[in-house]
Amino acid sequence: MIMITMFKRPAEFILLLGLVMALPLLEAPKNLLWGAWIITWLYHRVRDKDYGGPWDAWDSLIALLIASGYVGVAFAGLHNKEWGGANDILRYGSILWALKRSGYGEREFRWLIVTVIISTLIALGATLWGLYVSHSHGTLKLHSVGHVNHSAIYLAISYGIALAAVMAFWGRLGWMTRVAALFATGAFATGVFITSSRGAVGAMLVLTFFMSLAWSRRSKAIAAITMATLIATAYITYSSKVNVFTKHQGSVATDDVLSHRGEIWNAAVVTWRQFPLFGVGMGNYSQISTERIKQWVEASGRTYVASNYLSYAHGHSLYLNTLAERGLFGLGVLVILLSAWFYGLLRYLPGVHDENMAWMLWGGSLSAWLVTVGVGTVNTTLHHEHAILSVLMLGTWLAYLGSSLRPKKGDA
Repeated sequence: MIMITMFKRPAEFILLLGLVMALPLLEAPKNLLWGAWIITWLYHRVRDKDYGGPWDAWDSLIALLIASGYVGVAFAGLHNKEWGGANDILRYGSILWALKRSGYGEREFRWLIVTVIISTLIALGATLWGLYVSHSHGTLKLHSVGHVNHSAIYLAISYGIALAAVMAFWGRLGWMTRVAALFATGAFATGVFITSSRGAVGAMLVLTFFMSLAWSRRSKAIAAITMATLIATAYITYSSKVNVFTKHQGSVATDDVLSHRGEIWNAAVVTWRQFPLFGVGMGNYSQISTERIKQWVEASGRTYVASNYLSYAHGHSLYLNTLAERGLFGLGVLVILLSAWFYGLLRYLPGVHDENMAWMLWGGSLSAWLVTVGVGTVNTTLHHEHAILSVLMLGTWLAYLGSSLRPKKGDA
């Protein structure tokens, strides 16, 4: 009964909370809850004749993003999983669009953030049990997220979300809630270190630095404590030779700093040259075999050197993977999306007098953007679970603003 009266559209919002809870934990329920939430969302908007305000630039961009996946299907250079790839964009694009136009209020935003933190904490606890107690796991993998690198991306974004919540609401939290929030933030950071993902660890440290820098506008004390914690963490982990640092040193010693990514990227570039405008089709990167690479290189009049290329399941880079799978068209849409997101973060940076919610949602959105862009240089971000988590942060932030064109409030 409490849940029924708590939200404006309780059934709809509870389905969304279920989706968020299932995101790192359960595969099938996640997809079912997404579909049920979208259908319920549409029903309520049609019934109430309330679609979240006039069309704006962000609506056009989201529509272009979703359409770009199916344009890629129509012109895919190879055929295998391009429909699945386009449907992935539809899934996270529809979540972004629905959240932006949801009309949700601060109560819903708080519940979303808390549910993200709780679900990630449960998923992390389960995988740590499997890693260190039951020994059923060889690496740290969140159940529904999968591969250790993808789990590292998810944990790094969750870390930024938890950090933003702690920094924004610290003054209003009781001591028990503070302890719980700090525990979750520390647990996510520890999880990222355990993955030994250099990209995720680096993005997490850079994110903490910029979060501290931004918060100096609001509270120099909180900013200073955060910066001091960052410096201490970096020093302790380096001096104690945490695995991520020894891993990097080993890569340097063997002259393989990029862990064969250079060869993978070479293969991506060869593929793009073969299908420059629309690529091989989203989800079809695994179809780029050694034989095809050799054929394409030799057809271009160049000498094929096997050691210069490596066939792999994905491009190990958001940008080169997009270039190979979706061509210049798809990469252009991606760059526009990420650029608009970054511009919005700068334009709507909260001021000293803006409320806690503004700071928390801005920080969560910054976390999703920075991890997506930063880790995206060396790994394939923005798909499946961590794409959904990213657009949850972008969507709630846009919903809070009310409009992407709303004049900035607070101190300049």
